[in-house]
Amino acid sequence: MTVEIGVEEIEDIALGATVLGTGGGGDPHVGKLVAKQAIEEFGPVELLPPDELDADDFVIPTAQMGAPTVSVEKLPSGREAVTSMERIERELGKTADATMPIECGGINSTFPFAVAARRGLPVVDADGMGRAFPELQHETFNIYGVSGTPAAVSDEQGSTCLIETEDNDQLEWLARGVTVRMGGVAYVSDYPMTGTQVKETAIPGTMSLAKNLGRALRLAEDDAMSAIREVTRESIYGEARSLFEGKIVDVQRRTERGFVFGHVDIDGLDGDEGSTMRIEFQNENLGAAVDGSYVATVPDLITVLDRETGGPIPTESLRYGARVRVLGIRTPEIMRTPAALDVWGPASFGLEATYEPLADHP
Repeated sequence: MTVEIGVEEIEDIALGATVLGTGGGGDPHVGKLVAKQAIEEFGPVELLPPDELDADDFVIPTAQMGAPTVSVEKLPSGREAVTSMERIERELGKTADATMPIECGGINSTFPFAVAARRGLPVVDADGMGRAFPELQHETFNIYGVSGTPAAVSDEQGSTCLIETEDNDQLEWLARGVTVRMGGVAYVSDYPMTGTQVKETAIPGTMSLAKNLGRALRLAEDDAMSAIREVTRESIYGEARSLFEGKIVDVQRRTERGFVFGHVDIDGLDGDEGSTMRIEFQNENLGAAVDGSYVATVPDLITVLDRETGGPIPTESLRYGARVRVLGIRTPEIMRTPAALDVWGPASFGLEATYEPLADHP
């Protein structure tokens, strides 16, 4: 069943996807504004379940890539990813029947809606990460056999680079270099695929999940954690659980090779008093350790919430003195296969940890 996405739904998707985005995916406020502007100008967008795609439908995902801290300073017009999509269409001699997110976090949960509104296309209710990850090969599309190229990368000046590679790791390496040359943030269309490939490789229902999470948080008043638990309990993910509560006492960040690397240290409060949690991130939160022992790692979701308001906090907004709650959400089964863990398990990010799936909330 298709759903119409207007301005109010974009607000909810942006909020919910910030929870699913595990601190990354680009500034959700920027993506929300770009999508709302496009919808106000061109009309609402159809959210299309992947099982309603025809086998030979042509789907081109669209996204922003680069360092989240840079995207706040280099604001897009909303046309950039359309330029990338149209370059792929010209290359393949085919017109897109739909677009979709490559990840369901931050700006990349809402930016495809701006592309869709401008082009009069539906957005497929699915993505290739089930969260946000920092690199283009971190996709179920890649893991399960879809080529990422031809891909196109564009900037706010109208420059476009077409990329064709033998493998998807090389796509990430080249596209990241182009993005750095374009000022640290750019707009990409990649993994062009058929409707059949979407059904076989994408994580279904993630935009609906983001919308439902956002709406639940908006209506939750003082009990954000219960709202998140209720929505995730009914999803293909695991039920959210609280991992730690405390006060941020240190944040370290550095922008390098087109990413934001760093960590945040949190001193425990209440039941966690006397302990310290460290969260390591590369654009997104990768691992959370309490007193030196990991309690959650990729690919499971690690999200920092404001302890008072329940609002999710992106990595670029973490600040000394903030009182926070850290929650964990287990990823869907398609993201926990041996093939998937080879691509985005803890070792792929240099974490000295063995992946242990989070249990549901007791």
